Amino acid sequence: MPIPPRDREPDPPPQGAVQPPRGDLTQPGPRTGEAEPEPDAATGTAAPDDAHAATLREAEDRWRRALADLDNQRKRHARELERVAASERARTAAAFLPAIDNLELALSHATADPDAIVEGVRAVRDQAVNVLERLGYPRHAESGVPFDPARHEVVGVVQDPDADPNTVVQVLRPGYGEAERQLRPAAVTVAKRE
Repeated sequence: MPIPPRDREPDPPPQGAVQPPRGDLTQPGPRTGEAEPEPDAATGTAAPDDAHAATLREAEDRWRRALADLDNQRKRHARELERVAASERARTAAAFLPAIDNLELALSHATADPDAIVEGVRAVRDQAVNVLERLGYPRHAESGVPFDPARHEVVGVVQDPDADPNTVVQVLRPGYGEAERQLRPAAVTVAKRE
């Protein structure tokens, strides 16, 4: 008995012909404004451009986030350095306040005994020198020591028969600090070599 025409399977399409999609399969078409991927010459399938584009977008996003993080870190570091510098300036200034207070006290007693004024000013100087020493800048005002170009600045050379050659004869201005942490070298006169 022959099969009725509507229940019969359709004839297969000729080889190489494009087959229409079946109703039970969903095939994504190109998105609006997007071109269909080019077929790969070796396999005849579409190249994974979407995967490469997604990877590129992800890498670019990570790069932008890293740049933003770096900029934020730089700004935080600059704020921290500014805070530390301000704190150190305040600490240093506070260390000198007692010396300033004592100088004002000495000036208020300027009409008193001159010897007491001189003694008071000397005590204030010692107090200020002590502050510099606590900050890491000890005073150097020694004479009779060998000349050291790292600690001394020669402002004169003198002939002194009592001093060894190349030794400090007189300190004209004291120096403060050590080696790399030196505020200034001591200004000295040095004995001549014979």
